[in-house]
Amino acid sequence: MYRTVAERATATFEVRGSEFLGHVTPADGIAEAEAFIESVRETYADATHNVPAYRVPAGEPSDRTPGDDVMLREYSSDDGEPSGSAGKPALNVLTGRDVRNVAVVVTRYYGGTNLGVGGLVSAYSRAVKDALDAAGVVEERPHRRLGVTVEYDDSGTVRSVIESAGVEFEATYDERVQFDLRVPLVEVEEVIDRLNSATSGRVEIER
Repeated sequence: MYRTVAERATATFEVRGSEFLGHVTPADGIAEAEAFIESVRETYADATHNVPAYRVPAGEPSDRTPGDDVMLREYSSDDGEPSGSAGKPALNVLTGRDVRNVAVVVTRYYGGTNLGVGGLVSAYSRAVKDALDAAGVVEERPHRRLGVTVEYDDSGTVRSVIESAGVEFEATYDERVQFDLRVPLVEVEEVIDRLNSATSGRVEIER
């Protein structure tokens, strides 16, 4: 079990004219964290600074097996703020709250008044704390995403297996039916076995 955020969230406040927006999201790996950071930078390209930080497993989800002692990759950047005044305080909140599989970006619109290093540390820390509070911190089990593709004839059977397993999923109906599953790591092999058995091996599973 580990602590992470329940959902994406943004928290906003002002300090002496500068507007700060703390953005947070769950992230299962480096690629997902980097994609979130890039999306925030694009959305808030007119901001003075977009300061990122994350704590995520070093390997991607497909590389992990049950019982892994997951190594965490920790990253932060000051994005032009004085050294040590922004990225590190943001990351320190994540470590202090003992949350992982999470990425944050703090957006700042400069308001014309310098806050000093101490003021910046306080503001960037608060932005991450407020974002975590807005998102909600939850206990989570390590999990893996599985991509499941079947013909329409087998889609009802596969959906029944997925629902009976109690795992989160999304379904897309195109030429074939695709299911995106989020499966607790310790249940991955059991779910795969059940899907193969129910469809006599006609299911395609990407993990």
